Amino acid sequence: MTDLEPVVVYRSHWRPSCEERAFVLHAVGIASQLASDGRYWVLLVQVADAPVAATQLRRYDFENPPRRRPAEPEPPHRGAWLGALGYAAVILLVGFLAGASAFNADWLDSGALLTGAVRRGELFRVVTALTLHIDVGHLLANLGFGIVFGLLAGQILGPGVAWATVLAAAAAANLLNAFIQPEMHASIGASTAVFATLGLMAGFEWRRRSIAPERRAYRWAPLFAGVFLLAFTGTGGENTDVLAHLTGFAMGAAAGVAHATWRAPRGTAAQLLAGVASFAVLAAAWAMALARP
Repeated sequence: MTDLEPVVVYRSHWRPSCEERAFVLHAVGIASQLASDGRYWVLLVQVADAPVAATQLRRYDFENPPRRRPAEPEPPHRGAWLGALGYAAVILLVGFLAGASAFNADWLDSGALLTGAVRRGELFRVVTALTLHIDVGHLLANLGFGIVFGLLAGQILGPGVAWATVLAAAAAANLLNAFIQPEMHASIGASTAVFATLGLMAGFEWRRRSIAPERRAYRWAPLFAGVFLLAFTGTGGENTDVLAHLTGFAMGAAAGVAHATWRAPRGTAAQLLAGVASFAVLAAAWAMALARP
């Protein structure tokens, strides 16, 4: 390094923060340069000016305690589409096999969420019911919304972790539903998982913003938006299982808060392990469902 090479004396996610300190240095006669390294904005000065610049910036920070900034944005996962592709493949494959009565089985009877059967121990139904649909229109609606919401959730948590979380939240919602609804109640559909995905994003962003000093409207906006979408898309229709949608959203929101509070591993290995585990749970649940006498 030579005396002509610039060095970093300050970095921040927020450009205005760097610009503010560049003005401070300019006021004391120190030339500086603003640049970006791809993730941060950085303030550069010549090597010879670095000690004095650092002293001036420390003095400025002491006299002007930094304001709390909004939560840093989450870097998006590039492989989010893989989770959406896996979701679509599962929904379409089960739809085809169920329509063809594959393995000489009545897939609706074997896998639907029958509250009485779940209470008697057929817990696999809380998973298999998520992949069944009553008709093509029902399937396509859940396919479309699930892909859109799943892509967004996958960008936040990664495809494997996001869909493993959605599967766990939706299965938990179905289990809760089975003990709330009447014993003769029956339901099917991926909509519980779709609204668990919506709740996951809303809960995650609400918790992430909860440390920010901005107005309450800013912090609560994600949950308000999620509830609005839930009310707009999940409470209409003659055969809509509103309680399943509500419990799905609630379980997803709780999972989102947990993810934002205790950051789980989101690297490639974690994504692969979570994705494989999700497919294994689905396959095992259907194996138990189709093995019933």
